Amino acid sequence: MRNSEGRMRNWQRLLFSAFRTPHSAFRIASRSITFRLVAWHAGISLLVCAGFGLYTYFGLSYFLRLARTDTLERRAREIAAILATHVGREGEPYTIDLIKTGYAPEHNDRFIRIRRPDGTLLYLSGTPSDRAFNPATVPLLPGTDDGRPVTLGNLLFVQSSAVVDGRRYLVDCGGSKLPDSQVLRGFLVMLGFGVPLILLVVVAGGAVLVRQALRPVRRIIDGAKAITSSNLGQRLPVARTSDEIEHLSVVLNQMIARLEEALQHSQRFSADASHELRTPLTIMRVELESIGQETLLDPAIREKIASILEETDRMGKMVEGLLAISRLDTGEAVINVTRFDLATLVAATAEQIALIAEEKHIAIHCLATEPVEVVGDRFRLQQVIVNLLDNAIKYSPSGGRILLDTSTARGEALLEVTDAGPGIPPEALPHVFERFFRADSVRTHSVNGTGLGLSIVRSICLAHGGSVAAGNRPEGGCRITVRLPLAPPPSRSAPPRDEASLAPTLSLSLSLEPSTLPTPQRPGGPARN
Repeated sequence: MRNSEGRMRNWQRLLFSAFRTPHSAFRIASRSITFRLVAWHAGISLLVCAGFGLYTYFGLSYFLRLARTDTLERRAREIAAILATHVGREGEPYTIDLIKTGYAPEHNDRFIRIRRPDGTLLYLSGTPSDRAFNPATVPLLPGTDDGRPVTLGNLLFVQSSAVVDGRRYLVDCGGSKLPDSQVLRGFLVMLGFGVPLILLVVVAGGAVLVRQALRPVRRIIDGAKAITSSNLGQRLPVARTSDEIEHLSVVLNQMIARLEEALQHSQRFSADASHELRTPLTIMRVELESIGQETLLDPAIREKIASILEETDRMGKMVEGLLAISRLDTGEAVINVTRFDLATLVAATAEQIALIAEEKHIAIHCLATEPVEVVGDRFRLQQVIVNLLDNAIKYSPSGGRILLDTSTARGEALLEVTDAGPGIPPEALPHVFERFFRADSVRTHSVNGTGLGLSIVRSICLAHGGSVAAGNRPEGGCRITVRLPLAPPPSRSAPPRDEASLAPTLSLSLSLEPSTLPTPQRPGGPARN
């Protein structure tokens, strides 16, 4: 029993291992096509094995009974022929000795009983060697002599007769069914061990075949995951299988080509519109500043001109932001790649932005102490830090605190900016990095800005092979996390050089919004951008 349980556990472990990919510990999802195909394949195989086993079992039982009945009938006829031949000439004792010598029922585990015409017992075989039955307790059979087998318990009987000098002798021949039962039991044991093994092989083989058949689909999935808005020129691999998979990959590539064309058109429009708007806005600003310097100008008109100048400046920043995003998305922006310490750059930037935060009585605490080396455009990454700090200052209440921290994890450099503001509504979290996105509650000018600050952050991070994510803290406030690839270890011949100290004067032209700082917001407040 313990051996059977051990084998069953081994089969379960083998079956479980069949559902694992050869390259990782990824298990087949219960809703995947692979799992369903393998499950159907295993179910049909189990039904086939069960049907074949039942058919074989009942067929074997029938043929064993048929063979045993035929043997008993033949033996009964032979004994009847011996009686008919020898009883009249040699007498009953000689005939009985001849039957005992020729058939030895005790040694062959058979039952023989001969009755005279008057019903008295002429011969009864002894106890068989396997002691499967007691001949003395076997009941008498009715003298039908129709050749049909009769079953009594575990015994199978066949009756025959011999006519000697007009007198009719009855011959009962029988045998135990235990040998046949042992054969059938052994067959069931063989099925019990064989069917799970066959099913295991079928399932494992089916899983391999299904994976092989779906390998082109997995390549298409991997290719689709690698395609983003920054590399729409890449295409999915086309499986030359002349089937639906090949047709699917071709159709998807055609769809990607249409998306690429539409995105390029949109990017060209944004870049061209932003570029064309820069000159008129510059002229408007110069003209308004010139009018505002007139000494005889009415104070009310001067105030209106100042308001228009402020909006013109806001539009200029919006145009510059759109142009920067378009250039970053299309790869046209010039990126000067250098190796530097991100922690040093964060500390220097925080020190410069602290002057703006002091106007709102907000403290900026920089926790970046350990070196975190990255490779990228130092000026662009400064823009990321400035935009995040500017966003945190806008949404932090007076007297609040902003934390900056840098660290490393799993081969990535992490920059975290945490504020004590109202947080971001959960429904707005997936959209905060989209251009011009604002929640309905803040589609006003209570918080000044162009709505492009976080979009610029995302574009710069993507251009550096990184990512950015926003989330709310349980204790309140928002935390924005930037992930960038760590710089590779420096070679011995060229030791690392910290170039952050050589950073140029911080430029806020593409990041900071107009200088008016936001008023404190209530919890559950606006989405940021």
